Amino acid sequence: MIIEENHSKKECTNRIIAIHDVMDILNGKWKVSIIACLCFQKMRYTDILKEVKGISGKMLSRDLKELEANLLITRTVVNTQPITVEYEITEYGSTLKKVINVIADWGFEHRKKIIAK
Repeated sequence: MIIEENHSKKECTNRIIAIHDVMDILNGKWKVSIIACLCFQKMRYTDILKEVKGISGKMLSRDLKELEANLLITRTVVNTQPITVEYEITEYGSTLKKVINVIADWGFEHRKKIIAK
């Protein structure tokens, strides 16, 4: 449903509650970036750490655990020497791809606008 001007106050309140639910799950500086990486391919922990510039190992571990707890990604231990751990977006997590793309598109346009100032 698209936000329209003629929505009632109750509909507005319900939308705000839903947005707060999303923000609670995707809170923090790194989770959206982690999900964006995993939208392209499954990745090992060290690959995500390299791709998401500026994130610490401790923060990455915490965010991966929270994303897994919210069923947005899966963690698979691969029986190799040494043991490898891979992370992959779930089917449910893939439902965020449209949102991630809209955020990225807005970010590209915003950057152009600010640079053009």
